[in-house]
Amino acid sequence: DGKNILKAKPDERAKAGLFVSFQSPPSIPGVKLTNMLHLAKGGDFSVFYKNLKEKLNDLKLDTEFLSRSLNEDFSGGEKKKMEILQAMILRPKYIIFDEIDTGLDIDSLKLVAQKIKELSEFSGVLIITHYQRLLQYLTPDKVWIMKAGKIVLSGGAELVKQIEEKGYEKL
Repeated sequence: DGKNILKAKPDERAKAGLFVSFQSPPSIPGVKLTNMLHLAKGGDFSVFYKNLKEKLNDLKLDTEFLSRSLNEDFSGGEKKKMEILQAMILRPKYIIFDEIDTGLDIDSLKLVAQKIKELSEFSGVLIITHYQRLLQYLTPDKVWIMKAGKIVLSGGAELVKQIEEKGYEKL
């Protein structure tokens, strides 16, 4: 939105509409998923809770997750689905998914890809990945290749196929 948020604190970035999904989401003992999301989202609890249960069901997760501490003793795939759930509930302006495909089996990968498509209807989405497998189910508008923190190549969806055929080094 034309604002430099590099020096902004995490809560200021979140209030500006940025959601960041971690490659390896941390466990937060004692913080219940339901409480954290309701505090962040606000509103009437019964309406919020009904929506939360619907979204959890959409992700094929059991409601027992709602009473557990955030990411505590979750599998890699469960953590990734929790990141998707948070984005679905919070509906931020912009989302950065850092290796959201790590730890997902094929069924979960397809489900996460579908939810990312749905999220992209109202949010700007940036996906950081090293592999094409997620992009078999999503078609990116733009592709950027980074090396040592700098963008060295950019293009459209066709760039993904070129990477698979030639590798990063030959491009």
